[in-house]
Amino acid sequence: MSVEDIFEKLSSSQEGLSSAESEKRLRIYGFNEIEEEKVNPAKKFAGYFWGPIPWMIEAASIISAIISHWTDFWIIISLLFLNAGVSFWHEHKADNAINLLKQRLATKSQVLRDGKWVVLASRYLVPGDIVRIRLGEIVPADVKLFDGNYLLIDQSALTGESLPVEKHVSEEAYSGSIVQKGEMTALVVKTGANTYFGKTAKLVEKAKTKSHFQKAVVKIGDYLIAFAVFLIILIFLVAMFRHESLLQTLQFALVLLIAAIPAALPAVLSVTMAVGATMLAKKQAIVSKLLAIEEMAGTDILCSDKTGTITKNKLSIVEVESFDPSITEVEVLLYAALASREEDNDPIDNAIIERCKSVKIYERIRFYKTNFFKPFDPVAKRSEATILDQKSGAIFKVCKGAPQVILSLSGNKRIIVSKVQEKVDILASKGYRSLGVAINDTNENWRFAGIISLSDPPREDSRETIKKAQSMGINVKMITGDHIAIAKEICKEVNLGTNIVEASSIGLNKKKEDFQITEEKERRIVENADGFAQVFPEHKYRIVELLQEKGHIVGMTGDGVNDAPALKKADIGIAVEGATDAAKSAAGIVLTQPGLSVIIDAIKESRKIFQRMNNYVIYRIGETIRILLFLTLSILVFNFYPITPIMIVLLVVLNDMPIITIAYDKVRYSPKPERWHMRRVLGIATTLGIIGVASTFILLYIGKDIFQLDSSLLQSLIYLKLSIAGHLFLFVARTRYHFWSIKPSMYLFLAVLGTQIIATLIVVYGILLPAIGWELAIFIWIYSLIEFVIVDFAKIPIYNLLEHKGIKFYR
Repeated sequence: MSVEDIFEKLSSSQEGLSSAESEKRLRIYGFNEIEEEKVNPAKKFAGYFWGPIPWMIEAASIISAIISHWTDFWIIISLLFLNAGVSFWHEHKADNAINLLKQRLATKSQVLRDGKWVVLASRYLVPGDIVRIRLGEIVPADVKLFDGNYLLIDQSALTGESLPVEKHVSEEAYSGSIVQKGEMTALVVKTGANTYFGKTAKLVEKAKTKSHFQKAVVKIGDYLIAFAVFLIILIFLVAMFRHESLLQTLQFALVLLIAAIPAALPAVLSVTMAVGATMLAKKQAIVSKLLAIEEMAGTDILCSDKTGTITKNKLSIVEVESFDPSITEVEVLLYAALASREEDNDPIDNAIIERCKSVKIYERIRFYKTNFFKPFDPVAKRSEATILDQKSGAIFKVCKGAPQVILSLSGNKRIIVSKVQEKVDILASKGYRSLGVAINDTNENWRFAGIISLSDPPREDSRETIKKAQSMGINVKMITGDHIAIAKEICKEVNLGTNIVEASSIGLNKKKEDFQITEEKERRIVENADGFAQVFPEHKYRIVELLQEKGHIVGMTGDGVNDAPALKKADIGIAVEGATDAAKSAAGIVLTQPGLSVIIDAIKESRKIFQRMNNYVIYRIGETIRILLFLTLSILVFNFYPITPIMIVLLVVLNDMPIITIAYDKVRYSPKPERWHMRRVLGIATTLGIIGVASTFILLYIGKDIFQLDSSLLQSLIYLKLSIAGHLFLFVARTRYHFWSIKPSMYLFLAVLGTQIIATLIVVYGILLPAIGWELAIFIWIYSLIEFVIVDFAKIPIYNLLEHKGIKFYR
């Protein structure tokens, strides 16, 4: 049997594949997906021995071998493996969390199985399946089209073609392309790795660009390294002047540089983002682009769709009115039902069909056959069908859509235009949507049949949620394609302002050359508006653009294929529950539950994630300054190396191990949108770090002149103090107010306590380092706790002083 014969047989099938046959083919062809290249765990683990920090640790160990410090050599090598193992484990957990989220964003397809249309995950498609492809969907496999009018497909991501391509019956559509118009039925011919282009478009992509936070942290890292290099040069110059061993000085310089580099940064970022993404998923907001977390924390304007986000999107028909004496209200409803398709599960179609069933006219639909169906187009704002009356043999057309669009088609519009507009205005003032219905049974002009009014009330939580958003510094702007009167009525009900702007009044519906208003005035109008009415999807892009030009970080919701450009343009694109595949792929956050409260919960969680990362940076800068400045001044002024290279490596490893748990720390979300303030971070971290330097010098004096300790014991004493005080400083850095104002998470507390117990046991019993005994160890704990309290109390006036100078803190 030829390929054409097989195609003809399957495409004419009314049953599709059976479940047994599909399972058989799934075993033969495999899942319909392109598996990402799996990284060998051993290879990945080996990767942790490459890069600036491992190289410097390795160099320090080699120098230890050259100068015959074999104990130092083996200790440093062991710590290198320990550090690599901890980083590998944490990042592996983060990767697993992200992979689970990817699975939740998997595309689904309408498939004909066992004679019924069902929705399945696209990965279960097999060659021979019959699928329906609609507007806004991503083509799930290589398919051959066999039923329907046409598809307008965007395959630019696959072929580089800038314009959409029309596809007709018997043509192929390729996996990964996006349907911009039309609806057709198709036969799956190739899946997975066998598709023409070899891979499908991925909904969850790993962003290659760096976020503002990552760029800022890299700058801070560069600053700390430059600071360390400057201090190391001074140490080298002094060592040469004092005729000290350059190899030993080099070894110390290398480990000093290790202390300056935020070694845990990649793991902290990965784990914090992954844990944050998992927490957001529990709030029914799935992160498709990790950078969206940071942008969401800074969002100050949220442009929200009315339908389904502010309102319930549970439409019910309020009334049906005929505008043609020869057409009854029942016929208006029947024509609307014929211009609908039940299997598409469209909210408006569902409301019409439910009403038909309730008034006992749904059975009449079986006497009609749909010869051609044109699904709803968000740009044309109507759907259309060509119908065959199987009793009389008559063929006629019906359409339904926005009243102004249906009216423009009608031959009787001059007679009824004022009456229709008056009715639409009355319904809109009550918050009802209007749907126009028309019939063409003469192949000439359409006749405006009537209006169906639909009610879509606000969600019960919308009013309170909007109030909460406003208290968080977020300006919510409602966007709708409905009449301006409907928009104003809904705004009143949900506590939004009623300054609603029509898209046409600010030039969003006009060409630039026809537009008289200045761009600056246009920006002001958009910024001051409480919402926008009669908005087409392409207008959302311009609204986002104008708000961004005014310096705002904008969140935009959307669900259709035409919303994709605006979702990409927005700082944070949000695909609402039930969104098309195209909208999901463009968005940074995908909601799995309807309502505005989901978005606000996601913003709260994002701000918490931002706080955790911000806390880590303040701690990292302050702690680095405490160590580097103290060590350098001690060497230059007192000609004393207060700790050994091994101690520095121990500090780095033991301090970085528990810092990963900051991803689970308890924080309060900021009452205002978050911004990255370099002056704020550097100011507080540097000041608190210098206080720690002074405290350590006091301890150096006590140990040397009062306790009269020799150099080796003094070094162990200083090491324990730097270790304990360093982690106690984390509890200072993590809050804007006193340390007890926000309790730390149990994970963080136990991790810090555990590593400091290890550090204490090392110096008490002389494991790797000279032993100092329990008395000195207890003294160091008491001394460090006193310093911790002093620094915590000093923190408050420092914050107040910086805020007095215009640098705001919300922690």
